[in-house]
Amino acid sequence: QVQLVESGGGLVQPGGSLRLSCAASGISFRFYKMAWYRQAPGKQREMVARITADRRTLYSDSVKGRSTISRDNSEKKMFLQMHRLAPEDTAVYYCNAVRKSRTHWGQGTQVTVSS
Repeated sequence: QVQLVESGGGLVQPGGSLRLSCAASGISFRFYKMAWYRQAPGKQREMVARITADRRTLYSDSVKGRSTISRDNSEKKMFLQMHRLAPEDTAVYYCNAVRKSRTHWGQGTQVTVSS
């Protein structure tokens, strides 16, 4: 059974930082392209950052320069470190895993940026 479990969300003050984690099980993690998506209330789900099996990374313009995506294949985990958070970053953040025709999603973790 495939599971992607996100953690690390919560309430953060503007200007703060947080680190999201995604723990994977049931997949050959090292072969998967992994990504973080987010969905704010009333908006479409959007990709935030992506990391390929060979560790090439891609960031959305909204987080570029203040976020770092990484992966630990030995632990089957993916991370997203975000800095200088703003209210616009408030959303549910989802972990995504893709390999060929297989796509898996986590249940999401809420990030709220507010004073």
